[in-house]
Amino acid sequence: MLRYVTSGESHGKCLTAILEGIPYGVELDEDFINTELARRQKGFGRGERMQSIESDKVSITSGVRHGKTLGSPIALTISNKDWENWKTIMSTEAGAADEKFKLTRPRPGHADLPGILKFNTDDMRDILERSSARETAARVAVGAVCKKFLKEFGIKIISFTKEIAGIRVPSSKMKIDDIAELAENSPVRCFDEKTAERMIKAIEKAKENGDTVGGIFTVVASSVPVGLGSHTQWDLKLDARLAYAVMSIQAVKGVEIGRGFDISRKLGSQVHDEIFYDSSIGYWRKSNNAGGIEGGISNGEQIIVRAAMKPIPSLKRPLQSVDIKTKESIKAQIVRSDVCAVPAAGVIGEAVVSIEIAKSFCEKFGGDSIAEIKANYLNYIALLKSR
Repeated sequence: MLRYVTSGESHGKCLTAILEGIPYGVELDEDFINTELARRQKGFGRGERMQSIESDKVSITSGVRHGKTLGSPIALTISNKDWENWKTIMSTEAGAADEKFKLTRPRPGHADLPGILKFNTDDMRDILERSSARETAARVAVGAVCKKFLKEFGIKIISFTKEIAGIRVPSSKMKIDDIAELAENSPVRCFDEKTAERMIKAIEKAKENGDTVGGIFTVVASSVPVGLGSHTQWDLKLDARLAYAVMSIQAVKGVEIGRGFDISRKLGSQVHDEIFYDSSIGYWRKSNNAGGIEGGISNGEQIIVRAAMKPIPSLKRPLQSVDIKTKESIKAQIVRSDVCAVPAAGVIGEAVVSIEIAKSFCEKFGGDSIAEIKANYLNYIALLKSR
């Protein structure tokens, strides 16, 4: 079984992830993971920390030998370069926290208030340090390992920004590789240059007003074989797993597969993807409104996942709140943050989608080594061609 956990606080010493289930023999190096980590830190609208303090680098501390995975748990560590400035506030040593560093004004829209009530603490920092999106750096590292595994089977996962501040990129019939290339070269990861310019202006305006903006990102997985996931149990359905994973990304409030909510406004004859057959390619479809998944099972088309990200709740011009110590009405805490993180969220989306597809892939074609899994996969593909 492929599974992982992450640990670490936003301003703690480091972030750590442990990934189990990657088979023996997958080629892996730190450079590939670091490239993915760098992608997460880019994007117009990121805060000062991303621009000047943090430059994430991973250290593989177990599970890899001579550039290949061992089949044992893989441990990944990302040091926080800002730790020197926080080691007193975030010390792991016993002792009372300095009252002057306590945070007591919860931000609307953040985990601050429900967190302190749940865990019975009087310092929001005990909550926000872990609920921070900084945690996603560890997930991107895990996702990078899963991406490397999936590349062995020709599976490619990309993302792009669909919308920021209500400004939406027009539909396109471009090939997914072209979309990916244009998105990577855009400050907001948008493949349409004119739309990107409008998005940037909206982010600049929000920053001037001490505000934040959200948006929508799209993740596309290509060359995923038929048969990942299952209809037989609720927790085996691939679309359910993807929705769960993407919804777990900080600030994501909605997830759809394929045309998602738009399908509810159409007739059945308008949305269901008709099936055709050609002896040279097998079954095929003219459309992909289902987003590559039917009945919880991948159907061979591109898997398309879209997520809505709310505006970040840390505002330079804070909203009204209540001081948890005095119970007086007061403005919420001002905490260093981004104005817009939608472009980065797309990269995180790629990571969690990679993890879930890799998990389902291992369940379908299980084996202890990459050679064994490839043999199982090729046998299955040959079987499909005979159907």
